[in-house]
Amino acid sequence: MIPWLEPGAPHFPPVSSALDEPNGLLAAGGELSPEWLIAAYQRGIFPWFDDESVILWWSPAPRMVLLPSAIHLSRSLRKLIRQRRFEIRFDTDFQQVIKHCSSARPETWILPSMIEAYVRLHRQGIAHSVEVWQDNQLVGGLYGVHLGGMFFGESMFSNVPNASKLALAALARHAQHWGLHAIDCQMHTEHLASMGATLRSRQEFNAMLKSCHLPLKPDWVYSEQLMDV
Repeated sequence: MIPWLEPGAPHFPPVSSALDEPNGLLAAGGELSPEWLIAAYQRGIFPWFDDESVILWWSPAPRMVLLPSAIHLSRSLRKLIRQRRFEIRFDTDFQQVIKHCSSARPETWILPSMIEAYVRLHRQGIAHSVEVWQDNQLVGGLYGVHLGGMFFGESMFSNVPNASKLALAALARHAQHWGLHAIDCQMHTEHLASMGATLRSRQEFNAMLKSCHLPLKPDWVYSEQLMDV
């Protein structure tokens, strides 16, 4: 059994009590308000549920993490960057990015309530989008939550090949500009592993959270062509 969280002031059980199966399931209930979401991310917790369930909170272990300095760009991706066919923008159309991420999956957890919740976080300067544009059309991107030195990635999409990889490369490239030390990728995928993300134990991930001095909000107003690599 997992605990039920009553609405009100944010409160979570210790992440060490998360289930092994399903991996990381911690609690149910609570709210999707900015206060709850910020409190969750500060503890390495995120919401994930479908339209047939209540709000579910997760903290899986091991955790997929990308250190910006360790990002791997394949030869083909480097070539694509040098061609300068795409423009990278930040926070110019957050709502469309999250909507594209939702519609990109036949069964999505990015429900209207989740979209509304993260748009509120974006308006507070805490949730951000990295966008890939081609011929003034949004063709790829990602979004997530930035607290202190950690960016908590939530989802990404590509309407053209490799667009989400370009978004992740841009995020890693500009990490120093925003004081990012690590990018939380949540769960293992071959896509993320191919770009340098690795699995970290709960102890390692918790140590990363503590070292990132959460929360801290930097200035994300930035837009330029993706640099040559």
